[in-house]
Amino acid sequence: MTTIAATFAQELKKLGIRYIFGIPSGNWVDYMEAIRETEGLEFILVSHEGAAGFMADVCWRLTGQVAACFGTFGPGACNLSTGVCGGYLDRSPMLVFTDEMAETMRLRTCQMNIDHQALFKPITKWTTRIADSTIASTLNRAFSIAVSEVPGPVHIGLPAGMGNREALPETSVVAAAAVIEPPARVALEEMAGLFASSRKPIIALGITALRAGIREAILELMHTCGIPAVLTPMAKGLVPDDNPLFAGVLAHALGDLVGSIHQQADLVLGIGYDPVEINYEDWIPDVPVIHLDTRPADLDRQRFTLCCDVVGDIKTSLQFLLAKNFPQKKWDPRELAQNRDRIKHLLKPPAGVFGARKVLDELQACLPKDSIMTCDVGAHLHLIGQQWKTWSPECQLMTNGCSSMGFAVPAAIAAKLVIPERTVCCVTGDGGFSMMAGEMVTARRLGLNCVFIQIIDSYLSLIRIKQEKKGYHRYGTDLVGSNGSGPWSNRIFGVPVISANNTADYQLALQSAFAAAGPVVVEAHVNTNEYDELVLRGNK
Repeated sequence: MTTIAATFAQELKKLGIRYIFGIPSGNWVDYMEAIRETEGLEFILVSHEGAAGFMADVCWRLTGQVAACFGTFGPGACNLSTGVCGGYLDRSPMLVFTDEMAETMRLRTCQMNIDHQALFKPITKWTTRIADSTIASTLNRAFSIAVSEVPGPVHIGLPAGMGNREALPETSVVAAAAVIEPPARVALEEMAGLFASSRKPIIALGITALRAGIREAILELMHTCGIPAVLTPMAKGLVPDDNPLFAGVLAHALGDLVGSIHQQADLVLGIGYDPVEINYEDWIPDVPVIHLDTRPADLDRQRFTLCCDVVGDIKTSLQFLLAKNFPQKKWDPRELAQNRDRIKHLLKPPAGVFGARKVLDELQACLPKDSIMTCDVGAHLHLIGQQWKTWSPECQLMTNGCSSMGFAVPAAIAAKLVIPERTVCCVTGDGGFSMMAGEMVTARRLGLNCVFIQIIDSYLSLIRIKQEKKGYHRYGTDLVGSNGSGPWSNRIFGVPVISANNTADYQLALQSAFAAAGPVVVEAHVNTNEYDELVLRGNK
């Protein structure tokens, strides 16, 4: 007899799933035993289910392979939903599994019972549950939906008591992503005509461009026509920071200086631009927009002009433009260079000051160029968006569509797990770290040499700045109160903690941390006020 649990595990292997992250339940043990017996499939125990979703997200971002996550009834599923929401809004496919009550109890009042289908419906592309005769077909359909454009999570409930039952025969099926059709010819011709007539178009790149495999085509268009590009934060790395046509990152530190360039444009060419990070309306000048993406533009057409919506395969659209051999546009390379230098100068750490800018500069200076850095949500993220030199998109991982604090720690663990040969570090604030400190247990158990940099300023700095901009008092954002800042211990869950209050100590801490055999936490104690003049300056 082949059990449902065994069939489940075998089908996951066929789909190319390697990792399932989560916290087990009584109902899950049948599936976990089947996973243990299936070569190439591995269950990774985490400390919080939210981390399981973030880890599955990062597995796909770095390898292109879908991963899975699991949570039990009620609270387990609720915890898991944060990471699943991250995958949904950051456009990462994953298979999400939860326990569900058996059919006879599903509508009854009983311990831990909530409607998981209703819980996951708004944060997944599809939610369903398996049955005895639909294991393979359900998993295959779920996988196909997850990886099809726009990618995202799918949820499958596992009704209690099924795992040891016999799996009924079903027809073999093969999962595949839906094909992205080419844009309509009329839209391509209209796009080319509008682009030809523009003098100073600007390219805006978003996260769809990351998964479209169009980096070289983008760079060719930029250099052939002399067009600068601005990027949403999660698209950082598509255009290297030292590229002469790189104009900056939208909505992050010194966004107003980035705006001094894009506000000169007479046309916005959005390539793979997903407004889940920042809406067009929040930054574009009052000029026409050409939108190249796999789905239609989301734009307030009462205020702005969408002159061409080129929906379909983006690579086809770019190749169509490149084939036209357009002449150089009218941007002044000297002005672009001067603005980049001005931004770089303002982000340079002040002499003799150990602050967040110095923490980032010293960290980058000691890393190989292909290192992977994950960062959390907070004021430091706004600095990283502009300051961190990113040569390739996978070198800097963040959440911006979902923007959930707590992302960076599990993201770094997943990165080191799936690409162990690369140097991996995490940059987080003390607020974000406190949410996921328990994952130090996971990193230590797995023996991963991840370095977790905690920028400790004792505040939820981004919220503090917003309070003060409105003339409010600092209230509800002080993380340590009268007890003062750390360090509180030289270890956390057995992971070494090295504290630094100045540049010299920090440099030594980094050397020691990256030379270690396992995970290390480096606490960098800085002043919260350094962020004030750099972030939340607007986009125009």
